[in-house]
Amino acid sequence: MTELRVSKWKRHGMDRLYVNTPDGTAVAWFDRKTGHIEVLDETLRQPVLAALAPYVTRPAAPPVVVKPTQLPPPAEHDLALRRPGDALRGKIKEVSPSLLERYLAMVLRRPTEADSWKAGLRGERVVGRELARFARRGWHTLHSVPLSPTWDVDHLLIGPGGVFSINTKNHRGKSIWVGDHAVRINHGEGRPYLRNSRREAAIVSRVLERGCGFPIAANPVLVFVRPAGLTVVSSLRDVRALDERGLAALAPLTGRLSSAQVESVYAVARDQRSWAAAL
Repeated sequence: MTELRVSKWKRHGMDRLYVNTPDGTAVAWFDRKTGHIEVLDETLRQPVLAALAPYVTRPAAPPVVVKPTQLPPPAEHDLALRRPGDALRGKIKEVSPSLLERYLAMVLRRPTEADSWKAGLRGERVVGRELARFARRGWHTLHSVPLSPTWDVDHLLIGPGGVFSINTKNHRGKSIWVGDHAVRINHGEGRPYLRNSRREAAIVSRVLERGCGFPIAANPVLVFVRPAGLTVVSSLRDVRALDERGLAALAPLTGRLSSAQVESVYAVARDQRSWAAAL
């Protein structure tokens, strides 16, 4: 049997125990706040549980209460009717240049403010198409989930494998490097994408737990659309960073939420009124 070692890890308000092989490879982690155990190598599940046993001596968790199936919210509050990138469409209309300004920008080969928002919209559409494939496996997807008048979650994925808060970035054809705390595009200055994704996931967890009445740990995901290359440091563990094709790896995940829990979470998440006091 592989000898496993347990090490403590505290960062960004989290308190975890990591289970590693002698060469330092992480095979599982245990969240000491929520009691969740994530096994990364299923062949080592039993040794992992044995290694964590001395640290998991806590009172049994209360039974999970799943609320009865709810009726869909009124159409004006139903986020299931939103399309990928809907939150960006109003912004694009607001900042779109006049015909003369567009002509000058074209002649001078200068991008306009609207171009950046349009690129974001294209990226969210690409990711939206990828997520639409998840429905056959029992997943639900919401788009442009509002946390405030100026801040939204690009995509929220809810299914048997848990809840994923997805932040889409369209840097097509560019080189992406993802560290523990910053993202660099074509070796440029660090961008706070990771911090924002962590914060979004924490807010999503809080709102859904409040509405559902049982613990929910939303997982932050950063999706880069069609990059020239994507490098992610091996030490990054709490945020998934991948390209749009890598999303397919989430579809087979199971064992986090029962079918009844999935429907309960989705019912809360799709109702825009659930997010009224998100911040």
